Amino acid sequence: MTEADVTVIGGGAAGLVAAVAAARCGARTRILEHMDRVGKKILSTGNGKCNYTNALQGVSYYRGEDPAFVLPVFAQFGHEETVRFFRELGIMPKERRGYFYPASEQAASVLEVLRMECAYLGVETVTSCAPESIRKSETGYRIQTNCGTYQTRKLIFATGLLAAPKTGSDGSAFSHIKKLGHHFIDIVPALVPLVAKQSCFKALAGIRTEACVTLYIDGRAAVSETGEVQLTDYGISGIPVFQISRFATRALQEKRAVSAKIHFLPSLAREDVKKLLAERFYNYAHDKDCSQALIGLCNKKLGDVLLKESGISLHLPAKQMSGRQLERLCEALCSFQVDIIGSKPVEAAQVCAGGIPVCEVEQETLQSKLAPGVYFAGEVLDVDGTCGGYNLQWAWSSGYVSGVHAAEAACGRKESEKR
Repeated sequence: MTEADVTVIGGGAAGLVAAVAAARCGARTRILEHMDRVGKKILSTGNGKCNYTNALQGVSYYRGEDPAFVLPVFAQFGHEETVRFFRELGIMPKERRGYFYPASEQAASVLEVLRMECAYLGVETVTSCAPESIRKSETGYRIQTNCGTYQTRKLIFATGLLAAPKTGSDGSAFSHIKKLGHHFIDIVPALVPLVAKQSCFKALAGIRTEACVTLYIDGRAAVSETGEVQLTDYGISGIPVFQISRFATRALQEKRAVSAKIHFLPSLAREDVKKLLAERFYNYAHDKDCSQALIGLCNKKLGDVLLKESGISLHLPAKQMSGRQLERLCEALCSFQVDIIGSKPVEAAQVCAGGIPVCEVEQETLQSKLAPGVYFAGEVLDVDGTCGGYNLQWAWSSGYVSGVHAAEAACGRKESEKR
């Protein structure tokens, strides 16, 4: 049984970078991955194009009980270090409004250069290898797996949470982490579509429209996002919905009342929308009915549903609309009520919220405060980012920082500037 200086459990984004960082410090490094290959989840990021970081960074892009926890980690390995790291591995960046992609626009490119770098550095990668028990030993930790026993001086958990379980984030390592003394904040889907109570969404399926979505928790506005909203047969989706979803799922998990209001003309104030409707219905309607009067203002299917939800006949002559009816239609356009009753399951989530409380982890090194020699990286910690490359940035940063500090603690060597 060969002893490793650093063993990484989990071969996803954070785990691969942790292994690279540790090996560059001279540590004998091993990855134990329970799937049949490493990095499966990377392949699906950015719709297969891998938006691997973003030029805009700050606490406001990260969530959790203590979002500022990310700052010392990013101070060691942030956006600029990430771009340079991947450029040195062969990934030429392509930037679009601050979003960084590989020039190849293939997530597979990012995975391949990480795999090649691990091979170059002599990282031992063991796949289809599931831990069965992890125990403290005289020199570190003994890991019993379905394919043998492994000894290591330092241990890094980079296992993810529960999002996309078919790629490896299935919670199978949670019991081992808990036995080391750690706890888990309840895990809920984040960056996920939301399910609505109203049946009218079946008639709206397939519509994409620029809109502002405001989330309400127990009747109070919590957060708003604007962008392209997707209306589906079950509810609402799209990036603005993803951005607010972790607050919705957490509130639902706490049995609180959750709803959303959609402004379908977000560039206009409510009074401007009311004036616009009055002009269309009273001044320019000619012999049009109400349904026809909305053509060109919003999607035809959406307009018909808004009229019906406002209690207005589609065939009512536009010029006969009462002031009260006009007010109700304005309300529907500016504050369309959506009663949120759930979300799509974790299988449909890009990431999850929750995980190991960051108060149980050293902020500078990501070493456990409860189990010396154990480190954490990536989504398994209670840190989740918004859409736009932020979750991958956290994976790279936390992976690199945990790998460097685990290696230096294991063998006392500093990261070399060059290989």
